[in-house]
Amino acid sequence: MARKPVLSVEKLHDLGVEKLAQIVLAEAEQNAGFRRQVKAALAGQLGPEAIAKLIDRRISGLERAKSFIEWDKARAFRDDLRSLIDTIGTELGPVAPTLAIDRLLRFIATHERVFERVDDSSGYVQDVYYQAIRMVGEYCQVLTEPDADLMPERIMALLGKSTHGYLSDLATTVAPHLPQDTLTRWDGNLKEAIADRKAQEKTRKSDGWFYSITSQWIEMRQTIATARGDIDLLVGLEEKKQPHMQDTLGIAAQLLQAGRASEALDWVRKPGQRRFDDADGDVSPVRVSLEARILEALDDRPAAQALRWLCFEAALSADILREYLKHLPDFEDMEAEERAHALALEKAEPEAALLFFLDWPRLDLAAKLIETHPHRWNGGNWHTLPKVAKLLEHEYPLAATILYRALLDDILDRARSKAYSHGAKYLAKLTLLATAADPSRPSGVVDHATYFARLKKNHPRKSGFWSRVTESS
Repeated sequence: MARKPVLSVEKLHDLGVEKLAQIVLAEAEQNAGFRRQVKAALAGQLGPEAIAKLIDRRISGLERAKSFIEWDKARAFRDDLRSLIDTIGTELGPVAPTLAIDRLLRFIATHERVFERVDDSSGYVQDVYYQAIRMVGEYCQVLTEPDADLMPERIMALLGKSTHGYLSDLATTVAPHLPQDTLTRWDGNLKEAIADRKAQEKTRKSDGWFYSITSQWIEMRQTIATARGDIDLLVGLEEKKQPHMQDTLGIAAQLLQAGRASEALDWVRKPGQRRFDDADGDVSPVRVSLEARILEALDDRPAAQALRWLCFEAALSADILREYLKHLPDFEDMEAEERAHALALEKAEPEAALLFFLDWPRLDLAAKLIETHPHRWNGGNWHTLPKVAKLLEHEYPLAATILYRALLDDILDRARSKAYSHGAKYLAKLTLLATAADPSRPSGVVDHATYFARLKKNHPRKSGFWSRVTESS
């Protein structure tokens, strides 16, 4: 069989200009996005202003458009948006970053109108806007200082009143690349704007909940404070928020990084909404890991280790156990690891222990756990148990058998006809595993022949399932 020719610049060059031009023209006639890219490349021969003019026409179309985009045209619309951003990135950005930033900001400012026109439940269109935001940050790095100094005003002019959230995303991307004096001025302008807006909102008639853009501006001030290294301003702004809205862990982490461990300890122990936390309250591995590091910075290693072990006992977190073992003296880690494994095997919730042993990883102990609790496993967990069973079936056939039976029983007991094909595959797996699994089965777990007879007896009328079994046999 002949190999397919590999595309490369050299091979395409060998085709000659005329042949390549014919191919490009043919594709451009069929592909609107590609046609626009070709036009942009041709405009590039006339200079950056010509490219910018071409891009402006496309953005103006987005700004004017009002019609809703039907679902079957949404993908083409997304591809068109991506083509526009790619054109800015390949044709305009490298030769005129200031012009590119202006067009990217204009594009980002179209987001509210665009999202009114298209269903973006998949997030694909949003991804294009985030790509544009990242590009703004990249081009900011090569701006001259006078051009960089104008960035806050350019951003606020186009997106200052946006409620979607892209304004704060832009600030996060841009702030690290702006001069310190520029950041100070931007912060001052935001502070004044927040005061004016709050004064206006006090006179607003109370008719229920409303969105205040000042929360986004405050978040931007915190981003600017971080870029300026002003930890006091960052913390001060956070303290003014409602307790349930405070990012206690984020502030604690920044205080720790700044060498202010005592204050960090106060913040990590604060009640409130922990945005980067798990749902396990005081034993959350994320919170515990941070608090333990703070305690160590305060030279209280025993308290840090005690906290880590307490968290492991409650949550069986593999990450926390790794941290705990890492901070033990030499030769004590093996004994502690064995103690942790024993604790997990005795855990009242085998499901949590199974996840721990898979994450550690100790497949032998995962298999032992499954075999110790043969009737505990919920076959309704079809998104995880098949993967676990497949992982175990070669070395631990009995454990895999227990899980495959749980999955198959759940399908048949609930008459989940759409899953009958999966059930037939599980039964085929059980048949293959029987020779190795049957001899080692504990009391209470029947052999494969008995299990199969039980299926025939309990589910004789599920012809949809049995027909698939026949087909696969």
